[in-house]
Amino acid sequence: MDTQLSIQQLAASTGLSPHTLRYYERIGLIQNVARDAGGRRRYTAADLDWLRFLMRLRQTGMSITEMLRYAGLRREGSSTQAERCAMMEAQLAHVRQEIARLQALAGFLADKVDGYHDALRISMNAANTEIKHAESRRNPLPERPRKTRRS
Repeated sequence: MDTQLSIQQLAASTGLSPHTLRYYERIGLIQNVARDAGGRRRYTAADLDWLRFLMRLRQTGMSITEMLRYAGLRREGSSTQAERCAMMEAQLAHVRQEIARLQALAGFLADKVDGYHDALRISMNAANTEIKHAESRRNPLPERPRKTRRS
């Protein structure tokens, strides 16, 4: 027996809102959603798996338009595997470019943080030196008595 989920249960399982789930159904990303006797949507485990896949595609930056194209190809069957593979390869290239862009930004930020750390170390050293000088001016060490030579 296949588990049946309400729209609220599916929303809780995916983190998507019921509004988004209805939108995905309306535009064709989710198809053939079963209904109960009262007309309420009943989702299957397969629907949940498909939605999780779609969510991963969105996380990669894939557009809804491209997701719709992929979904359409998937519905056409195994004859579209090469085209779906090409889509995934293109998306992988996009993700790798984004990773490289983010790594460059991380390098920029790391350099800036290192600069601040260096400046703070210099400031702290200067402040410590200034404190030592100020303390020595306030509390000079008593002069040592001089030894006198006894004859």
